[in-house]
Amino acid sequence: MNATDQIARPAADNASAPDVRGKRKFLVVVDGTPECRVAVRYAGRRAQSTGGSLLLLRVIDPRAELAHWIAVEERMREEAMAEAEELLQTIASEVNDWAGLFPAVTIREGKVQDEVLAQIEEDPGIRILVLAAAPGSEGPGPLVTVLAGTMSGAMQIPVTVVPGNLSDKEVDLLT
Repeated sequence: MNATDQIARPAADNASAPDVRGKRKFLVVVDGTPECRVAVRYAGRRAQSTGGSLLLLRVIDPRAELAHWIAVEERMREEAMAEAEELLQTIASEVNDWAGLFPAVTIREGKVQDEVLAQIEEDPGIRILVLAAAPGSEGPGPLVTVLAGTMSGAMQIPVTVVPGNLSDKEVDLLT
């Protein structure tokens, strides 16, 4: 058993279980961007300060245009899954280091916005979705634009959007 297995197994077993104690479960979509780590830190610190929990979600978008190339598609899916697991475990380990929390992790396949909504619907313990806006003049990023903008009326929980250019110290002061 390696370090990745030690972190992933307990978290994966309860990734979609409702938090029956009434604690806040914070959901963060992990995409590997620098602003994603800001969202993770914010949600992790909020979970830590409120006695809540943290769920890290990675969504793999399958390549439909390669469906006729079965071997290529399967190989790409395996690689994407391995990369997703590695990223989630790295971030989960970092959260454990600075917050003492063991985040639950889950990987889903599909369109990001659809899978976020499905995860929220399937897990009544999720109380808050935390996203980070990309810094810069190009806008907050596609996920923030869709989930906190276009689809915000479909959300059943509050969406917290934090500025993606905050330092760890600034996030810690806010939480």
